Amino acid sequence: MKKFLLMMIMLTAATAFAGDGGFLFITFKGEQTPMTEQIYFGLSKDGRQWEALNGGNPILVSKLGDKGVRDPFLLRSHDGKKFYLIATDLSINLTHDWGRAVRAASKSIVIWESTDLVKWDEPRLVQVAPDDAGCAWAPEAVYDEDTKDYLVFWASMTKSDNFAKHRIWAARTKDFKTFSKPFIYIEKPNTIIDTDIVRGDGKYYRFTKDEKFKAVTMEVSDKLMGPWTDVPNFSLAKLTGYEGPECYQVAAADGKPATWCLIMDNYAKGQGYKPFVTTDLASGQFTPGEGFKFPFKFRHGSILKLSDEEYQRLEKAYGKAPENK
Repeated sequence: MKKFLLMMIMLTAATAFAGDGGFLFITFKGEQTPMTEQIYFGLSKDGRQWEALNGGNPILVSKLGDKGVRDPFLLRSHDGKKFYLIATDLSINLTHDWGRAVRAASKSIVIWESTDLVKWDEPRLVQVAPDDAGCAWAPEAVYDEDTKDYLVFWASMTKSDNFAKHRIWAARTKDFKTFSKPFIYIEKPNTIIDTDIVRGDGKYYRFTKDEKFKAVTMEVSDKLMGPWTDVPNFSLAKLTGYEGPECYQVAAADGKPATWCLIMDNYAKGQGYKPFVTTDLASGQFTPGEGFKFPFKFRHGSILKLSDEEYQRLEKAYGKAPENK
């Protein structure tokens, strides 16, 4: 009987945040002003047509550290009870110094918590990178089913090798307050940044920006800690000038297979995110997405699937905005 009740509780929790109401996009706008390097929300019913919330103004503002936040990532906790928003502690508008940003910037990430996506706790700065790191860029997190905690990962350069290259570092946490000692998660011969990990069909898929080719790579593994192998014939492997990959799944329509959307920031041309789609993630074969619309140039951010209740709550709290010029 106890086993049955436990199963029902787990099923109820899973249903509560199964997410069929729409999508939330969190992003930043760029380096134009101190306020464009803050947290903006976008809302969508289908994951393709996006509308700005809060009149197109920032919803969360950091006054900690560098007083700017970039590359935000939003995660629903494994038990479905809260949300964690993590971001790079960096303002290029206030410092005007990319050299400092990689060699002498923050070793911490900015963290917000919420139970409803509307009311947010005060942000906190938490050091995750090693003491000799020059930065902690583009943090993301994923729940590890094997270790029952969260793997948080980001890009850092370190003084130990005279800031020779970015690597993807990681640390573990159960509460986003206390983190384990950082360790190198992805090591390549050259600089790598901007890693995103998704789970599909029982496997993990990993997208990473490789600075040698200025392109995004795609890998697959059964476990978060590997071994990882390249997805053969990844169709976007030679597409240059993109970074900040984010992959998410949208619901099937008209009896068709579900679609995986891989969006990448076309930073080289300053065009913001561009979508690519596939109905077979394992194949690595993506084609340019059609029917996508953004209210402004969404930059490196992330997407969260919502329940109908969450969608309505966000819409009521922040309202939709007319298209920004």
